[in-house]
Amino acid sequence: MNKRNFSKELDELVAKLDPSAPKPKLLLHACCAPCSSGCLERLVPYFDVTVFFYNPNMDSEDEYVKRAVELRRFVKEAELPVDVIVCKYDSAPFYEMARGLENVPEGGERCFKCYELRMREAAKFAVENGYDYFTTTLSLSPLKNSQKINEIGEMLGSFYSVKHLPSDFKKKDGYKRSIELSHEYGLYRQNYCGCVYSKRNEPA
Repeated sequence: MNKRNFSKELDELVAKLDPSAPKPKLLLHACCAPCSSGCLERLVPYFDVTVFFYNPNMDSEDEYVKRAVELRRFVKEAELPVDVIVCKYDSAPFYEMARGLENVPEGGERCFKCYELRMREAAKFAVENGYDYFTTTLSLSPLKNSQKINEIGEMLGSFYSVKHLPSDFKKKDGYKRSIELSHEYGLYRQNYCGCVYSKRNEPA
């Protein structure tokens, strides 16, 4: 079975938007400032974007706050017409989700369930607050499974009756651009996804 090209699907969707009409409202789940940077650069010209920071997988409140502060700083310094919503830190849903999956290798079922946990909250918020689309910055990372991310997004979109925006933000040099923007704005770039399980797999 051929993999879908979600980056191309996004381009095709954008090409069909009416430039004379108000921009569609998009809720963008964000994991951090560096990933958001490349995604926002691609999305802001076409969508009325709100960034939604919900990441109960973070291993500490300090890490959570640090990433949220950097995200808000980037949006402000880049002068982006974007609102940022930061949810209260609560790691309990993540550890409940991860129970029994603690020893699953990175990139496996625990990660997929983590994608769903965060994207589900975004989908619910999107439908409750009248957004046209929702999506996530997660597909910008070369280490994350964009096919699975979009599969989860489409499932949640169908369940909550809100459109999922297809994306594979690492494509079209998206990841490379995020590194460039991170250097330009001096953004904090973490060396692990945020959870205790990814952190323990980092080299000492």
